Amino acid sequence: VPLVESGGGLVQAGGSLRLSCAAVGIIFSDALMAWYRQAPGKERELVANIPDDGRAQYADFVKGRFTISRDFIRRTLYLQMDRLEPEDTAVYFCNAYGRRLGRSNRSNYWGQGTQVTVSS
Repeated sequence: VPLVESGGGLVQAGGSLRLSCAAVGIIFSDALMAWYRQAPGKERELVANIPDDGRAQYADFVKGRFTISRDFIRRTLYLQMDRLEPEDTAVYFCNAYGRRLGRSNRSNYWGQGTQVTVSS
């Protein structure tokens, strides 16, 4: 499994969580990294992405509340989620568009997902 997520859980509205995604089989340095989420009965949607130059982009519904970042030494992607709302309840997926170790072609890779539940 090239991407391993952690950090989900249950939190009250207004609280915070930090998700982590360890890239264990991806060439992290030049991969486009992102977080997606999928709520029950809804399609998977982009939350935020961050290329290797660090210029993050955010979906409108998380701007000012969530922060995406990446640590090149630890080869880990983060999502700091503040002022959480019940509408943020979803399974959050780490995504990488990049190369596996030993390969030259780029592909899309997904983590297993981590549940975030925000109670009102």
